[in-house]
Amino acid sequence: MNWLNTLNRLNNDGVAAILITVIENKGSTPRDAGTKMIVTSDEIYDTIGGGHLEHKAIKQARQLLAEHCSYAQLENYALGASLGQCCGGSIQLLFEPINPPALHIALFGAGHVAKALIPLLGNLPCKVTWIDNRPEQFTETFPSNVTRCLCDEPVDKVPELPTFSYCLVMTHNHQLDQALVEAILKRGDYRYLGMIGSNTKRRKFEHRLRHKGFKENTIELLHCPVGLSEICGKLPGEIAVSIAAELITHYQIAATRNKTNTVTLTQQTA
Repeated sequence: MNWLNTLNRLNNDGVAAILITVIENKGSTPRDAGTKMIVTSDEIYDTIGGGHLEHKAIKQARQLLAEHCSYAQLENYALGASLGQCCGGSIQLLFEPINPPALHIALFGAGHVAKALIPLLGNLPCKVTWIDNRPEQFTETFPSNVTRCLCDEPVDKVPELPTFSYCLVMTHNHQLDQALVEAILKRGDYRYLGMIGSNTKRRKFEHRLRHKGFKENTIELLHCPVGLSEICGKLPGEIAVSIAAELITHYQIAATRNKTNTVTLTQQTA
């Protein structure tokens, strides 16, 4: 039962992990049903038998961690020559996220809309990095899931963002917005990119991005004007609500799609 102690320690330390359990085994397999191992982003605890099966399971677990998956998934593996194992049986593994990492939102800008948005984000299951180069713009109080980041060059923070971040570009400077959008699009591993502005601003940005060699399918990933169009209004609070609603819609659709995958068993064979 060492895995229980390990999970307890990881939970106390706030470390996200995937618990892998052998649910069913048929024929000759390296381990029996009930065998468990734990995978974090940089550590492995216990074993489900080693070999290429374990290698693929670890790779799958770390992909789930990187994608902030919060739903259990079942996978079937045939232990034939394709896995480099001569057992010849089959095995079913359950991948259970334990203490999954929260969604990460990078909010660039601390203007009126951003200030109205921050309290809304404080009620969502996320961690927020709030970035600006003007110290006087930050509010004195802010939710506990928000970290303020004063940075002379906000673009320099883009390479430091966690993978699959939700990025909101809402600065006071169109040139800075342009530089941020380009840097985020070039990085390519974000989950969402929204920019505040009008349709006219979007058309200007599209023209500049094309001129710099960005492909149409990449440019189309930019949400601008950011926010749900169904929520009208020009007040900062109204715009903030529409932005929060679009973020919620986006991550709930992703979660539903992820949950649907849990009932589909992926047969991994040669």
